[in-house]
Order: sequence, then C-alpha cells, then structure tokens
Amino acid sequence: MSAISVGQAVVLGVVEGVTEFLPVSSTGHLKIAEGLMDIPVDDKSVVGFSAVIQVGAIAAVLVYFFKDIKRIVSAWFRGLTDREERYHHDYKFAWWVIAATVPIVVVGLAAKPLIDGPLASLWVVAGSLIAGSGVMWAADQMGRHKRGEDDTSFKDAMWVGCSQILALLFPGFSRSGATMSTALILDLDRVAATRLSFFLGIPALTGAGLYELKDALGAGVGAAPLAVGTIVSFVVAYASIAWLLKFVAKHSFNAFVIYRIVIGLLLLGLLGTGTLSS
Repeated sequence: MSAISVGQAVVLGVVEGVTEFLPVSSTGHLKIAEGLMDIPVDDKSVVGFSAVIQVGAIAAVLVYFFKDIKRIVSAWFRGLTDREERYHHDYKFAWWVIAATVPIVVVGLAAKPLIDGPLASLWVVAGSLIAGSGVMWAADQMGRHKRGEDDTSFKDAMWVGCSQILALLFPGFSRSGATMSTALILDLDRVAATRLSFFLGIPALTGAGLYELKDALGAGVGAAPLAVGTIVSFVVAYASIAWLLKFVAKHSFNAFVIYRIVIGLLLLGLLGTGTLSS
C-alpha cells in the first residue's frame, strides 16, 4: 500500500503549489499538512514525495517565464561560441544561476542525513517560521528597493543563491523567504527580488526532485499519487506565481511576516498540547 493516497496527494499538491513561491515555507506547510493527516513527516518516502511534487511547481515557473528563460538560455548557448555575446547580461546571468546553485547542492548532499532526520522535526519548522519572519521584516525595512533586475550582479546571485541553504537546513525558514530577504538587503526592489528567487529556484528544486524520485518510488509512494500531486502542484503554482508578482509590485512583505508568525505560534501550540507529533 502506498504511504500516501491519491486523495492526500491532491491536498499536498495544493499546499505545495500555493506555498512554494510565497515566502511562507512550502516545506513547513507540507510537514504541517502531513502531520494533520497522520503521515510520518520523517519517512524516507514522504520526504522524497515532497521533493518530487516540487517539480510540478518548477514546471509552472518554466511555463510562466518561458520567454525570459528562452532568451537567457539562447544567450548562454550563443555565448559559448560567440565572444561578443559574452558581454550581454543574459549570458552572464545564466552562468550566475549555475554558479549560485553549487553551494546548495554541496550542502544538500553533505547534510542529507540531518535534513532527512533531526532537522525534519516540526519543532524546527515552527522555530524557523518565526525566526524567518524577523529576518524578512528586517530585510524589507533595510532594503532601499532601488535596483531592478537588470542591475543584478554575480555577487547578488551568489549571496541570494547561498541563502537557499538556510531553508534547506531549517525547514520553515522558506527558500523564497530567504532568497527574497537577501535580495532586499542587497537593495533590489521587490519585483526584482521575487523574479531572482524564481530563477534561482529552477535548478535547485528540479535537481532535488529528480534526486529524490528513486526514494519516493522505491520506499513506498505509488506512481499515481506522485503524478497527481505533481500535476496539482503545477496548476496551483502557476496561479500563485501570477498573483505574487502582482502583489509585490504594490505591497510590502508585512502580510507574509504576520502570517508566518501566526502559523508558527499555532504549530507550537499544537505540538505543545500533543495534537501534533513532531
């Protein structure tokens, strides 16, 4: 019997799609949802399932930003043989994304036993949700929001790329929250910070999903729940991306900060009363 049913896969797909790119921690919300449905959050197949359905959300990014990605990838290929193309921002940006992905890959492989074990605890999720809220609020206040996407540099990409490690080690911190906060501290405006977070997430999340696929299938999750969860994640994530870009163009991140604190405190309460098991 599959460790996750098709019905549960639908619920988790919705949760993943809604929260993957919002700075509220998709991993944290998935673990909370799994706990409420009595799915063991530290089970190897469940951890693998969560990583695999992220591919659906990443596919939504690929579709939503298809023109931008096509332009950047085309510039990268042209630059491999044409010296003049190497001066273009798109060619450089492609290399920056590749380079900025290396740190999270190295840490992810080295710390996998911790990530799949002790750090998968819901206590860690709750603490990270609250701590990440403080970082996000401070970043939004500190940032001068004066630099656009065309003003990004290799240094920006590396700092933002490395910040993904926080979410990897502390589920609940939020990959989107960490990357957007770092970009805001570097004075990027909110839309540029959000788009940079999207682009840097593509290789990291796709690689994680493909890497975990064997564990998800081999350790007890059926192909049907995986397919359903991934498809649902794609559809919901596409709508979430469109909404988020419109929202950050006119609003601060304060609503997300408040929401994260409320969810973090609620989770602490559920854990403290024994309603949820860590």
